[in-house]
Amino acid sequence: MSESMSKNTRIFKVRKHIALVAHDNKKPELMAWVTAHKDELLRHKLYGTGTTGRMVTDTIGLEVEPLLSGPLGGDQQIGAKIAEGEINMLIFFWDPFEPMPHDPDVKALLRIAAVWNVPVACNRATADFILFSPLMGEDYCSGLPDFDAYNNRSL
Repeated sequence: MSESMSKNTRIFKVRKHIALVAHDNKKPELMAWVTAHKDELLRHKLYGTGTTGRMVTDTIGLEVEPLLSGPLGGDQQIGAKIAEGEINMLIFFWDPFEPMPHDPDVKALLRIAAVWNVPVACNRATADFILFSPLMGEDYCSGLPDFDAYNNRSL
């Protein structure tokens, strides 16, 4: 358990850890959003799956911790980092009209973000609201469900 967690809470420090993910059809929209908010995003630690992370670094110049491409395990890497308390925000511009061969991975990532009470933005408007929330400028105590009953169930 990381130092920023207790049993039923996690502290999101002022410098948030933000994962950036975008399906191919949504990459231009995410790049436009990141470009528009570059100065604000400089204050935070960024993670990115495959091409998305490289595009943010190469095109916009922001430092992004690179992960695998989403379909090759990057979605799962982000999910693991959320469960471990390392990532505390997910900006995921996904395409609701495009069938995805890795749809189970996408659903698993969104599920794990919900389980661990991590804010998720799936479109530009929500990303704007999250990024410019007053809570972005302060430590935030995120409540967690009580997993004791699940963890201590008899098998």
